[in-house]
Amino acid sequence: MSGALIKSYSYSPELNQQRAATRAADENVPRAEAGWRPTLSATSSIGLAANKSVRRGLVEQDTNTVPRVNSVSLTQTLYNGGRTGNTLSQAESTVLQSRETLRQTEQDVLSAASTAYMNVLRDTALLDLHQSNLDRLKEQVKQTQQRYKVGEVTRTDVAQSEAFLAQGEASLAQARVELQTSIAVYRQLVGDQPRNLEPARPAETLLPRSLDAAMGTALKEHPKIQAAMHSVDAAALNVKIREGALLPTISASGQAQVSRDPSGYTNYQNKSYSAIASLSVPLYDGGVTYSEVRQAKELLGQSRLQLDLQREAVRSGLTVAWRTFQTSKVTIRLVQEQVRANEIAMEGTREEARLGQRSTLDILNAQQTLLNSRINLVIVQRNQVVAFYGLLASLGKLSVANLGLRTTTYDPKTHFDSVKGKWVGTSIPDEG
Repeated sequence: MSGALIKSYSYSPELNQQRAATRAADENVPRAEAGWRPTLSATSSIGLAANKSVRRGLVEQDTNTVPRVNSVSLTQTLYNGGRTGNTLSQAESTVLQSRETLRQTEQDVLSAASTAYMNVLRDTALLDLHQSNLDRLKEQVKQTQQRYKVGEVTRTDVAQSEAFLAQGEASLAQARVELQTSIAVYRQLVGDQPRNLEPARPAETLLPRSLDAAMGTALKEHPKIQAAMHSVDAAALNVKIREGALLPTISASGQAQVSRDPSGYTNYQNKSYSAIASLSVPLYDGGVTYSEVRQAKELLGQSRLQLDLQREAVRSGLTVAWRTFQTSKVTIRLVQEQVRANEIAMEGTREEARLGQRSTLDILNAQQTLLNSRINLVIVQRNQVVAFYGLLASLGKLSVANLGLRTTTYDPKTHFDSVKGKWVGTSIPDEG
């Protein structure tokens, strides 16, 4: 199981694309930081101008000039209603939200991989059970036919044996199809063919001791709740950003310009410098900004309600997952007892049949009952492990780090630290 989960953690396209989405969200922070920084631009122009003066039909002056203008401009925002600071804080909240979404995606990927692993184990075991059952049915048909030849049983006994054999062959064919389907899903999720899969057991030491303790952990740490909380923060900051558009904006700008015309009869150079402070006060824009503020407040209310919904969903999901896992432990014990009882019944039926106290149909029914109980045991054993990983996911604890898997874990902070505060550059860090 550990190997399969490690492979899925590294291979999963779903997880890798969410990592890319998280790195893209990181770029919102340097974009927001740009609001604190000046903007600098340079302009250069060159042209051709012709001038001809004519007086009384005579050309008095004919000049051709090549004017050139070079200028450098710098603009710095000094105050914009707090929008830059709030935009930066909103970007950081968005980054944190994206990281929680990444954590949830990791849980989904590991949960799906563990289920696929257990499905292959289950269907492999079921195929073996059906194959063994078919071998016994073939032997049963052979023995029944021999006994029929010597008059110990009737044609009805032979027909019953053959009917069970046909049913066994159909069940075996279906088991093969189900195993191949599970293998295909495993390959899709893990990125490799299943080979030599070992039985898996729940690591109950990773679980809290009680449902109340589990609930406290989930409500604090579950990635869906954490993501919703960061969404509320981002929505609250969006209200402040929209309100900031109603406040004045103060900026400063400077420009240096050089104009030259070295050709013709003229040869001049003009230099100019300017430094300007400006104040812009919004008066009325048709009500657009006011509408945006009201809309942002409604979206904030929506995000708060979404947080409440996530808390209730986590609380409900955890309760079901906890009960399901606890029930699975009891179910396994009961089914194991059922298998032992059916094994005893099977042996007793065969012995009584040898003494003439049981019919062929009794043997076939006992064998089918034993097979069904063994199949049920395989299924409930699979369900217990799947329920365990589902419970970890409901707790928000299904992760490579929490499971103690020996692999290099992806740290979203690495990329964030490499782009935060970055002024220039278009190359992206080598991340996953």
